[in-house]
Amino acid sequence: MNEGRWSKPGWLGDVFTIIAGTLVPYSLAPYNFWFLGILAPAILALLLKGLNGKSTFWRSFLFGTGMFGKGASWVYVSIHDFGFTAAPLALVMTGLFVGALAITFAFPFFIYARFFNSRLFSKSCARISIHDSQDNPYNTAKHIFGFAAVWVLGEWSRSWFLTGFPWLYLGYAHAETWLAGWAPIIGVFGIGFICVLTGTTLSEIFQRLLRRLQQGERPFSLSRSHSVALSFTACLWLIGFSALTSDEQYEEAPKISVAIVQPNISLAMKWNPLQLNEVLNILREETQSHWDKDLIIWPEAAVPIMYNDAQYFLDEIEEIANTTSSGLITGILYDDEKPMTFFNSIIGLGRADGIYFKQRLVPFGEYVPMEKWLRGLINFFNLPNSIIFPGPKNQAILQFDNYKVAPSICYEIVYPDLVAQLAREADLLITISNDAWFGDSIGPIQHFQMAQMRALENQRYVIRGTNTGISGIIAPSGKITVTSQQFKRETITKMDVRLINKHTWFSVWGSTPLVVFCGLILMALLIAQRRLNQQARLATATAEQAA
Repeated sequence: MNEGRWSKPGWLGDVFTIIAGTLVPYSLAPYNFWFLGILAPAILALLLKGLNGKSTFWRSFLFGTGMFGKGASWVYVSIHDFGFTAAPLALVMTGLFVGALAITFAFPFFIYARFFNSRLFSKSCARISIHDSQDNPYNTAKHIFGFAAVWVLGEWSRSWFLTGFPWLYLGYAHAETWLAGWAPIIGVFGIGFICVLTGTTLSEIFQRLLRRLQQGERPFSLSRSHSVALSFTACLWLIGFSALTSDEQYEEAPKISVAIVQPNISLAMKWNPLQLNEVLNILREETQSHWDKDLIIWPEAAVPIMYNDAQYFLDEIEEIANTTSSGLITGILYDDEKPMTFFNSIIGLGRADGIYFKQRLVPFGEYVPMEKWLRGLINFFNLPNSIIFPGPKNQAILQFDNYKVAPSICYEIVYPDLVAQLAREADLLITISNDAWFGDSIGPIQHFQMAQMRALENQRYVIRGTNTGISGIIAPSGKITVTSQQFKRETITKMDVRLINKHTWFSVWGSTPLVVFCGLILMALLIAQRRLNQQARLATATAEQAA
């Protein structure tokens, strides 16, 4: 059975590739069919086998188009509904966005095909008379471990390339499966590696069974390399199950009571200067009966005026917080002394203290790339918050009494390594957001699931406060303890949020060990391929001399 049979160029294979890409978002929230995140990369690996670099790039691009077209097309809501862009142009811009993401997804596989073309292995194996070249250890390692390594390096590169778009990672589907036990050790990228490894292992075994059936041999006879891969993958799942954490282990940790105010204020009202007093009154009223709580959270840019203009209101809130012995953390835009320099910030009042400036900004939402050419071109490039500067690195985090609070503003919670860095010395994680920009789409639900993974990775409680939802509190085990309803004005509370000072492997080391590990896998495969080709050339030369 030719290993390229499944990946012959043609429209049918291309269609299957797009369909496979759309399976990835269905493995994530709000659908949560986690097994599809194992099936999708298995199909892609099957459809890329034996293709050259150009064909591999095209197929991978189609997969990325299906994946981001389904899983990230919610940006249309921001562009059309809140950027006031005409529907046809909004569709074009969304398509360009999806296409750019698909290119970033496809590029690592293009490099993979150029350096690890499976036909080189097969031809070399044939030259040196390795029995059943398709089942030899070199090919098995390449198709199973090499493919998984490239996938993870691709996911990792999307967390920093051009400021990054760390969305639709396979590992997020496993916040509540056996693999969740791996989160504090290897993080979301490591879980994604296990997902791909599982899929490619099953794919390779499936192909072997079909091939042996066609040859009239015993189908359920695995090669040694396939047996090793299957056993290794099964062990990873079992270890994940045994490493699952329980919140009961933190019962001795100090606890506080928390209230999260979800004001559910429309963007049109929030940024209308004539509605300022009404917005502030809503915040006052929703908080009024919760000043007995230790900590109160308001969402991103809850106070819709600049920090220095809002001093009268902030002083009022701080006085109440001090009188009631409470702390309040809120988002607000900070106007620096330097003219026309603004930061998206989060500040503490009362028992809470400090100020943090957002480091990772949302392109077009908070700043405009190539501003000189794009600013003023269409309304979408003139959104009210698209004038923000990134905050400095290595900032001090917030304080609550003698405890430290690691803040993340909106988009920042989706960066695993940034959150891990902030969480190293923190006792609590807080993230505030305003997902009203994405309307009634799957975007806010995906966003919440990512916060769930950050709780698992760092073994901390995560408090998430948003304007329109989903607000909630997530325990270190990943369990969602309380949530709000979307598009409803409400205040949710929890009386026993624990302050945990614990270092996980991931919070200390982040993704670096896994990235190095994946790089070493590819390096080892390159060395193996080089040696195999040398053996093939030697065998060919010997045969020619004998002839």
